[in-house]
Order: sequence, then structure tokens, then C-alpha cells
Amino acid sequence: MAAPIPMLRFHTAGYNGYSVEFSSFFEGKLACAAASNFGIVGNGRLFVLNIHPQGLAIERIYDTQDGLFDCAWSEINENQLVTSSGDGTIKLWDLTLADYPIRNWAEHTREVFCVHWNLVKKDTFITGSWDQTIKIWNPEIPHSLQTYKEHNHCIYNTTWSPYDGDIFASCSGDHTVKIWDSKIPRSAQTIRAHNAEILALDWNKYRENVIITGSVDHLIKIWDLRFPDHEVQCLRGHDYAVRRIKCSPHSGDILASTSYDMTMRLWNTCLGPQSQVFVDDHHTEFVLGVDFNLYVEGQIATCAWDEQICVSMPQQIRHF
Repeated sequence: MAAPIPMLRFHTAGYNGYSVEFSSFFEGKLACAAASNFGIVGNGRLFVLNIHPQGLAIERIYDTQDGLFDCAWSEINENQLVTSSGDGTIKLWDLTLADYPIRNWAEHTREVFCVHWNLVKKDTFITGSWDQTIKIWNPEIPHSLQTYKEHNHCIYNTTWSPYDGDIFASCSGDHTVKIWDSKIPRSAQTIRAHNAEILALDWNKYRENVIITGSVDHLIKIWDLRFPDHEVQCLRGHDYAVRRIKCSPHSGDILASTSYDMTMRLWNTCLGPQSQVFVDDHHTEFVLGVDFNLYVEGQIATCAWDEQICVSMPQQIRHF
């Protein structure tokens, strides 16, 4: 059996983690969007860290006037990333500059809970807000390209299809998931996916018609968009709301989830009823962020309200 690889930790002192994302260009770099006072009131902070065998080291820290809820690395510039904030603003940062964002957008009228860069076209990103709108942006243009409004509750997550640069999905407190084609003003498909608010959403990287949702009802559901009347699989294990889901970039069967039950869990969906293969309970508060390292198979980062970023390589995922 392979020897355990030590967990690396970083203390985001005074700031509660909301989102963590590995760089899409460098294997040893990650970012964390965080907020003071649990995001209720106060400042935000963006941490950019480098991973070393001895631990996590600061490359840049950027402060904002309101809490940060999400971040996404640019797919076209290795030094840039975008953040979404509690004051409705979106900021573009460049790591070659020390203090201020290079662009600031302020069209949303409430908290912006999610941001995701287009993995196919690479020149746009998408945001979803508590103002019930979704907006598409280009980093070079000072205003949004398009706005979509159909959800009748807060939008908690938006994600681009990894197969088609015009297709994206959104999930909301209105219990639905919507599939959109950016060339069309109305949604192409609506799924009433849960009987509670849907907080988490991701697209399977290996199966173009498969999305995964997570909800306040503690459940994770796998959906085939060709057969939307019922989920393909329902994963049970979390004790409280599922806050975030990430599909592995290395396997179509592996996904990670985080929850208000203070855990990160790994699932191997090909195992049926025994899909849950690992529970990480190192955090002592709500776990909100999780990501897989594209370049280091098996490496996972999490962030939580306990002011900790953790980077680990669970033995269970190395055996898949």
C-alpha cells in the first residue's frame, strides 16, 4: 500500500473560505475566494498560493470591500482570474500587478455567488446572482454581453458545458436546473431536480449529456439530459445541505462534494449503492470549496469557514 501523503494546510486568518480553484496553467498554484465574518458583513480577500512539499506559500493577496464568494482562472491568460462578490461586483485580477483589479463590473444588483470560465471558447465567463440573473462577459469588454432571467429565486451556480462553448447550465433556489444555449434568449430545458434549493452543479467532463446536482435536501443527483424525467442515480451520505460538487478531470466516474456537515466526500458512481468511497472530516466548519488538480491526479483542495485551505491526496482516489 502506498504511504500516506501529508495534508498541506494554510490558515486564511480572519477570512472564511468560499471557493478554491487550481490554476488551469500551473500544477502548483491555486486561488481561494474568502470573506470576513462568514460573508455576512465585511471585507473579502483573494488568496493566490503556491504549493510546495513543505506547505502552501503566498504569492499574492488582494483585498476587497465586500466578501468574495467565488473565483475562476482565465483560460487564455495564465496570470488572470476573476472573482464574484457580495456587493454584486465582478473583478478581474492580474498577478503581475500588486494591488488593484484591472477591471471591475457592477451590473448585478445583489450577491454574485458563482463565476465560471468558458472551457471551450475560452474568451468568455459566466456569472449567476441572487438578483435572479445570469450574465455572460468578455474580459476585454466593460459591460456584459448577454443577460438571462428565468429563475424566480437566487441563482447559486452556473457552469459551462465542457463540450460546447455555447451551452451552459444554472441551478437555483427555485428547485430547478436550466440548460441554456447562449445563442437563444430562453432556456432550452428545465429540470425540477430537487424538492429543495439547489446549491451545487457541475458537468461531467467525460459524458456530454451528464450533469450532477446537489441540494439542501442533502442529496446528490446524476442526470442524463436526454432523459430528464428522473435522475440516473441518487447519492446519499451527507447529513446537511450539499454546497459544492466537482467532477474529476481524470475520470468520468469520480466526483467530490462538500457540505454544511463539515465534510468533503469522494464518490465513485460506478459502484452503485456503495458509491461513497471517502469522507474527509478534517474541517471544523462548513466546507464550501473543493477542486481537483488538473495536473496532479488525485490531488484535491478544499476550503471552509474554519479559515483553513487543505490540499491532500487521499489514498482512496489514488486507487481508482
